[in-house]
Amino acid sequence: MKKIVSLACVFTLAVSVLAGCGSKKEETKAAETTVETTAAGESSDTLIMATEAGFAPYEYTEDGKTVLGVDVDIANEIANALGKKLEVQNMTFDGALLAVQQGTADFAAAGISVIPEREELMDFTIEYATSKQVVVVKKDAGKITKPEDVTEGTVVGVQMGTTGDFYCSDLGCEVKQFNKYAEAAMELNNDKLDCIVMDSLPAEQLVAANENLEILEGELFTDKYAIALKKGNTELLDQINEVLQKLIDEGKIDEFTINHTTK
Repeated sequence: MKKIVSLACVFTLAVSVLAGCGSKKEETKAAETTVETTAAGESSDTLIMATEAGFAPYEYTEDGKTVLGVDVDIANEIANALGKKLEVQNMTFDGALLAVQQGTADFAAAGISVIPEREELMDFTIEYATSKQVVVVKKDAGKITKPEDVTEGTVVGVQMGTTGDFYCSDLGCEVKQFNKYAEAAMELNNDKLDCIVMDSLPAEQLVAANENLEILEGELFTDKYAIALKKGNTELLDQINEVLQKLIDEGKIDEFTINHTTK
């Protein structure tokens, strides 16, 4: 799946590498988004998380200001363990990764997959979530009836910089990039796409909000997520890994996921 990247592409990857709203059971540990660009660590009592709030149930917003989701709940647990206040900065997915590399955010959590190209630019925690990448189609459209039908020439909607973006590009699909999956859903409903490739949980939320769409049975590939940090920030990396492992062992991440995917 991974792209073969020359050294000339490294800068491009720094601003364009892979991830992506929905209902929830309860609104827990919400965080206010900001547009501040204060360097990470400048305020010793604040932990800055960069994200893109268009990837439910991991991160999303219902009012355009307050970011909710599984990753926000996890980030709050991390901040609490470190005795710090969490500040969530909502931006584009590529911008979140760049913020980590430039040190303007302490970490990025946005359904981020660990791939070799990214590992050259950032450090990653242990993987804390596994998700299927599925295919969303318009009901009764007929052209794409199973994941295997997504091949060279298929017109596919993806969120820019996600694993689906890379995967479908490598397949030779005609890839249409969007900032939000809701935008891709509109194009699919208008017959301008053959399908959308995305994470299974956000796909369930997308389909629930669009009665003309459905998820095909089966999966295109499996994806795993981790938190990204600036290269060499081993102290914070170790601290976050300790919290993540505890949350995994106690089943808390599963609880967070259920809270944000159950009406």
